[in-house]
Amino acid sequence: MRPSPFLAALALSLGLPATGAAQQGTASATTPPPEARLFASHDALTFRLQADFGAVFKERGQQSTWHPATLSYADSAGAPVMLHVQVKTRGNFRLRKETCNFPPLHLAFPKGEVKHTLFAGQSKLKLTVHCQDKRERYEQDVLQEYLIYRAFNLLTENSFRVRLARFTYVDSAGKRDSLSRYAFFLEEDGRMANRLGGKVFPRTHVVDDATDSSQIALVWMFEYFVGNTDWSVWALHNIVLVLRPQRLWPLAVPYDFDWSGVVDAPYARPDERLGIRSVRDRLYRGYCRTAEELAPTLKLFDDQRDAIYNLYRTQQDLDPKMRDDALKYYDEFYKTIDDSKAVKRTFIDDCRKLGLGPGRVRAIARVG
Repeated sequence: MRPSPFLAALALSLGLPATGAAQQGTASATTPPPEARLFASHDALTFRLQADFGAVFKERGQQSTWHPATLSYADSAGAPVMLHVQVKTRGNFRLRKETCNFPPLHLAFPKGEVKHTLFAGQSKLKLTVHCQDKRERYEQDVLQEYLIYRAFNLLTENSFRVRLARFTYVDSAGKRDSLSRYAFFLEEDGRMANRLGGKVFPRTHVVDDATDSSQIALVWMFEYFVGNTDWSVWALHNIVLVLRPQRLWPLAVPYDFDWSGVVDAPYARPDERLGIRSVRDRLYRGYCRTAEELAPTLKLFDDQRDAIYNLYRTQQDLDPKMRDDALKYYDEFYKTIDDSKAVKRTFIDDCRKLGLGPGRVRAIARVG
């Protein structure tokens, strides 16, 4: 697809390249370290997870405990592999029994068993699951959230990696029926930070403008793109900060997109303070920037449009109606960024006015 005329003209006036990524790069093709083996491919995996799920699911608080489990799969040569792992519940809203009868899970891997397996280098991994057993819609939501992570991967390497899998859950106590559903692994915070050459910076009360300027501009636009308002740099809500050596400004890396408008999960409701009625209503939460400052970010989205759409068109088992609804939702975004007046109205006139601005924040940092 050719770049939009508006963005192409703006890019030319700013001296940006006519094609290709204008702001963020994708990961280079290098041999992945052992801990990246799980995320080195996008092919869906197949697993069998057996545990006493009745005991696991009883624990719905923040102090859940680990339970023994076995994780079985076939390796690349077809040989059976069985790992003795541990599993527990995790999360916040999706952890509530009234929200999800099948809550998000955390898996812990024994170091000695995984050395030569798909999980080499992994210690703990979050697993995003289907929330409700009896409604097919929730499995579709898993696929949609997975694709959001994949879309952000296309825009920048400063992002969480994910791996899709088909899980068969078997209750070792024999009290629950076995079932098979899609789920996906999420790269662990520390390993993501290490891959980006830094460490997790677990500090709240950091303003957006005190983070890497090009990355936060991309985060603002991406959250608007998928229709997500459930995030905050200041509160470290669904954001991980990564501080890299000899870099003054940490990277803001987003995660957890189930409350986004493109997913439109049945339980998702916007914060009433935002003034929107539905998560489908987009709200730009970026600080004020000029059209020239926004241009590299908008151009990156324009450049990656075909690749993002292709993720949805080629995703196995994604319901065609949900696929078409997602692409129509994205069409609305692209219609906006292809119109200079809409760009001004949406991202400049209606920007967040409380930001200090990058120049002022940097001046304060130098003084203090």
